[in-house]
Amino acid sequence: MKKILLATVALAALAAPAAAADLAARPTYTKAPVLAPVPTWTGFYIGAMGGYGSENADVAAMKGGFAGGTVGYNWQQGPVVFGLEADAAWSDIKASAGIPGIIGLTDRIESTGTVRGRIGYAFNTVLLYGTGGYAWGNNKVSATVLGLAGSETKFLSGWTAGAGVEWMFAPKWSLKGEYLYKSLESSTYFAGTLPIGTLNLHTFQVGVNYHF
Repeated sequence: MKKILLATVALAALAAPAAAADLAARPTYTKAPVLAPVPTWTGFYIGAMGGYGSENADVAAMKGGFAGGTVGYNWQQGPVVFGLEADAAWSDIKASAGIPGIIGLTDRIESTGTVRGRIGYAFNTVLLYGTGGYAWGNNKVSATVLGLAGSETKFLSGWTAGAGVEWMFAPKWSLKGEYLYKSLESSTYFAGTLPIGTLNLHTFQVGVNYHF
Protein backbone atom coordinates (compact mmCIF):
# COMPACT_ATOMS: atom_id res chain seq x y z
CA MET A 1 0.00 0.00 0.00
CA LYS A 2 2.85 2.40 0.81
CA LYS A 3 4.42 1.64 -2.56
CA ILE A 4 1.16 2.43 -4.39
CA LEU A 5 0.72 5.69 -2.43
CA LEU A 6 4.32 6.77 -3.11
CA ALA A 7 3.92 5.96 -6.83
CA THR A 8 0.71 8.04 -7.02
CA VAL A 9 2.34 11.04 -5.32
CA ALA A 10 5.34 10.78 -7.66
CA LEU A 11 3.16 10.72 -10.78
CA ALA A 12 1.21 13.76 -9.55
CA ALA A 13 4.44 15.64 -8.90
CA LEU A 14 5.65 14.87 -12.44
CA ALA A 15 2.31 15.81 -14.06
CA ALA A 16 1.96 19.21 -12.32
CA PRO A 17 4.88 20.96 -14.09
CA ALA A 18 3.72 19.57 -17.46
CA ALA A 19 0.18 20.90 -16.93
CA ALA A 20 1.54 24.29 -15.86
CA ALA A 21 3.78 24.42 -18.94
CA ASP A 22 0.80 23.54 -21.17
CA LEU A 23 -1.28 26.37 -19.67
CA ALA A 24 1.59 28.81 -20.07
CA ALA A 25 1.97 27.84 -23.74
CA ARG A 26 -1.65 28.56 -24.60
CA PRO A 27 -2.07 32.08 -26.13
CA THR A 28 -4.22 34.61 -24.33
CA TYR A 29 -6.56 36.93 -26.20
CA THR A 30 -7.71 40.44 -25.26
CA LYS A 31 -10.51 42.34 -27.00
CA ALA A 32 -9.21 45.22 -29.12
CA PRO A 33 -10.53 48.65 -28.14
CA VAL A 34 -13.23 50.10 -30.38
CA LEU A 35 -11.91 53.25 -32.07
CA ALA A 36 -14.23 56.09 -33.01
CA PRO A 37 -14.29 56.78 -36.78
CA VAL A 38 -12.13 59.72 -37.85
CA PRO A 39 -14.42 62.42 -39.33
CA THR A 40 -13.80 63.43 -42.93
CA TRP A 41 -14.86 66.62 -44.70
CA THR A 42 -14.69 65.07 -48.18
CA GLY A 43 -17.97 64.90 -50.11
CA PHE A 44 -21.11 66.76 -51.16
CA TYR A 45 -23.26 68.78 -48.76
CA ILE A 46 -26.42 70.88 -48.83
CA GLY A 47 -27.74 73.26 -46.22
CA ALA A 48 -29.77 76.26 -45.15
CA MET A 49 -28.41 79.62 -44.06
CA GLY A 50 -29.48 83.09 -43.01
CA GLY A 51 -27.99 86.30 -41.74
CA TYR A 52 -27.75 90.06 -41.75
CA GLY A 53 -26.11 92.52 -44.13
CA SER A 54 -25.27 96.22 -44.00
CA GLU A 55 -23.84 98.58 -46.60
CA ASN A 56 -20.45 100.16 -46.08
CA ALA A 57 -21.77 103.75 -46.46
CA ASP A 58 -22.02 106.84 -44.26
CA VAL A 59 -25.40 108.12 -45.50
CA ALA A 60 -28.61 106.13 -46.08
CA ALA A 61 -26.80 102.81 -45.69
CA MET A 62 -28.70 99.70 -46.77
CA LYS A 63 -29.28 97.03 -44.14
CA GLY A 64 -31.49 94.03 -43.50
CA GLY A 65 -31.75 90.26 -43.35
CA PHE A 66 -31.52 87.39 -45.82
CA ALA A 67 -32.20 83.63 -45.88
CA GLY A 68 -31.53 80.87 -48.39
CA GLY A 69 -29.71 77.66 -49.22
CA THR A 70 -26.20 76.31 -49.83
CA VAL A 71 -24.66 73.49 -51.90
CA GLY A 72 -21.01 72.49 -52.06
CA TYR A 73 -18.27 69.88 -52.25
CA ASN A 74 -15.09 69.40 -50.17
CA TRP A 75 -11.81 67.56 -50.78
CA GLN A 76 -9.62 66.74 -47.78
CA GLN A 77 -5.88 65.99 -47.94
CA GLY A 78 -4.59 65.41 -44.41
CA PRO A 79 -5.76 68.38 -42.35
CA VAL A 80 -6.11 70.65 -45.42
CA VAL A 81 -9.59 71.02 -46.90
CA PHE A 82 -10.38 72.48 -50.35
CA GLY A 83 -13.92 73.20 -51.48
CA LEU A 84 -16.37 74.82 -53.88
CA GLU A 85 -19.60 76.37 -52.59
CA ALA A 86 -22.58 78.19 -54.06
CA ASP A 87 -25.41 79.90 -52.18
CA ALA A 88 -28.52 81.92 -53.02
CA ALA A 89 -30.82 83.86 -50.72
CA TRP A 90 -33.94 85.97 -50.62
CA SER A 91 -32.96 89.37 -49.25
CA ASP A 92 -34.48 92.45 -47.65
CA ILE A 93 -31.36 94.62 -47.50
CA LYS A 94 -32.61 98.12 -48.26
CA ALA A 95 -32.49 101.86 -47.59
CA SER A 96 -34.98 104.69 -48.16
CA ALA A 97 -34.59 108.47 -48.50
CA GLY A 98 -36.55 111.47 -49.74
CA ILE A 99 -38.94 114.28 -48.83
CA PRO A 100 -42.40 113.08 -47.70
CA GLY A 101 -45.13 113.97 -50.18
CA ILE A 102 -42.68 115.20 -52.80
CA ILE A 103 -40.08 112.58 -53.65
CA GLY A 104 -39.18 109.18 -52.26
CA LEU A 105 -36.50 106.66 -53.18
CA THR A 106 -35.98 103.06 -52.02
CA ASP A 107 -33.00 100.91 -52.95
CA ARG A 108 -33.39 97.20 -52.13
CA ILE A 109 -31.36 94.06 -52.80
CA GLU A 110 -34.15 91.50 -53.36
CA SER A 111 -31.89 88.45 -53.75
CA THR A 112 -28.20 87.72 -53.58
CA GLY A 113 -25.75 84.86 -53.86
CA THR A 114 -22.17 83.73 -54.37
CA VAL A 115 -20.03 81.05 -56.06
CA ARG A 116 -16.83 80.65 -54.05
CA GLY A 117 -13.74 78.61 -53.48
CA ARG A 118 -12.81 77.60 -49.93
CA ILE A 119 -9.53 76.51 -48.34
CA GLY A 120 -9.13 75.64 -44.70
CA TYR A 121 -7.44 73.65 -41.96
CA ALA A 122 -9.35 70.94 -40.09
CA PHE A 123 -8.78 70.39 -36.38
CA ASN A 124 -10.65 67.06 -36.39
CA THR A 125 -14.30 68.19 -36.20
CA VAL A 126 -13.58 71.94 -36.47
CA LEU A 127 -12.74 73.59 -39.79
CA LEU A 128 -11.27 77.11 -40.07
CA TYR A 129 -11.33 78.48 -43.62
CA GLY A 130 -10.97 81.44 -45.94
CA THR A 131 -13.21 81.93 -48.96
CA GLY A 132 -13.61 84.14 -52.02
CA GLY A 133 -15.10 84.34 -55.48
CA TYR A 134 -18.05 85.68 -57.48
CA ALA A 135 -21.02 87.56 -55.99
CA TRP A 136 -24.32 88.70 -57.51
CA GLY A 137 -27.44 90.58 -56.49
CA ASN A 138 -30.81 91.63 -57.88
CA ASN A 139 -31.12 95.31 -56.99
CA LYS A 140 -34.49 97.09 -57.24
CA VAL A 141 -34.78 100.86 -57.17
CA SER A 142 -38.26 102.33 -56.58
CA ALA A 143 -39.02 106.06 -56.94
CA THR A 144 -42.05 108.23 -56.21
CA VAL A 145 -42.23 111.81 -57.51
CA LEU A 146 -45.34 113.90 -56.71
CA GLY A 147 -47.46 110.77 -56.48
CA LEU A 148 -46.07 109.13 -59.64
CA ALA A 149 -44.33 105.80 -58.91
CA GLY A 150 -41.94 103.62 -60.86
CA SER A 151 -39.31 100.94 -60.31
CA GLU A 152 -36.48 99.18 -62.12
CA THR A 153 -34.49 96.04 -61.26
CA LYS A 154 -30.91 95.32 -62.35
CA PHE A 155 -28.78 92.18 -62.03
CA LEU A 156 -25.44 93.23 -60.53
CA SER A 157 -22.20 91.22 -60.57
CA GLY A 158 -19.20 91.58 -58.27
CA TRP A 159 -16.81 89.78 -55.97
CA THR A 160 -16.71 88.54 -52.40
CA ALA A 161 -14.11 87.48 -49.81
CA GLY A 162 -14.31 86.38 -46.19
CA ALA A 163 -13.70 83.70 -43.60
CA GLY A 164 -15.59 81.28 -41.42
CA VAL A 165 -15.61 78.37 -38.97
CA GLU A 166 -17.55 75.11 -39.31
CA TRP A 167 -18.13 72.45 -36.65
CA MET A 168 -19.05 68.81 -37.43
CA PHE A 169 -21.28 68.25 -34.40
CA ALA A 170 -22.65 64.88 -35.66
CA PRO A 171 -21.42 62.31 -38.24
CA LYS A 172 -23.33 63.98 -41.12
CA TRP A 173 -24.21 67.40 -39.73
CA SER A 174 -22.24 70.62 -39.37
CA LEU A 175 -22.91 74.13 -38.11
CA LYS A 176 -21.09 77.17 -39.53
CA GLY A 177 -20.65 80.90 -39.00
CA GLU A 178 -19.29 83.09 -41.77
CA TYR A 179 -18.38 86.70 -42.61
CA LEU A 180 -18.39 87.89 -46.24
CA TYR A 181 -17.54 91.25 -47.77
CA LYS A 182 -19.46 91.72 -51.03
CA SER A 183 -18.83 94.38 -53.65
CA LEU A 184 -21.49 94.73 -56.39
CA GLU A 185 -20.99 96.83 -59.51
CA SER A 186 -22.48 100.29 -59.99
CA SER A 187 -25.34 100.93 -62.43
CA THR A 188 -27.83 103.56 -63.64
CA TYR A 189 -31.61 103.42 -63.46
CA PHE A 190 -34.56 105.07 -65.20
CA ALA A 191 -32.90 105.58 -68.59
CA GLY A 192 -29.64 106.73 -67.03
CA THR A 193 -31.12 109.52 -64.93
CA LEU A 194 -30.37 107.90 -61.57
CA PRO A 195 -26.83 106.53 -60.98
CA ILE A 196 -26.25 104.12 -58.10
CA GLY A 197 -22.64 103.59 -57.11
CA THR A 198 -20.87 100.39 -56.12
CA LEU A 199 -22.72 98.53 -53.35
CA ASN A 200 -20.25 97.35 -50.71
CA LEU A 201 -21.80 95.07 -48.09
CA HIS A 202 -20.71 93.46 -44.82
CA THR A 203 -22.67 90.23 -44.32
CA PHE A 204 -22.73 87.84 -41.36
CA GLN A 205 -24.46 84.48 -41.69
CA VAL A 206 -24.96 81.17 -39.91
CA GLY A 207 -25.99 77.88 -41.44
CA VAL A 208 -26.45 74.15 -40.98
CA ASN A 209 -25.24 71.60 -43.55
CA TYR A 210 -25.99 67.93 -44.22
CA HIS A 211 -23.03 65.92 -45.59
CA PHE A 212 -23.51 62.93 -47.90
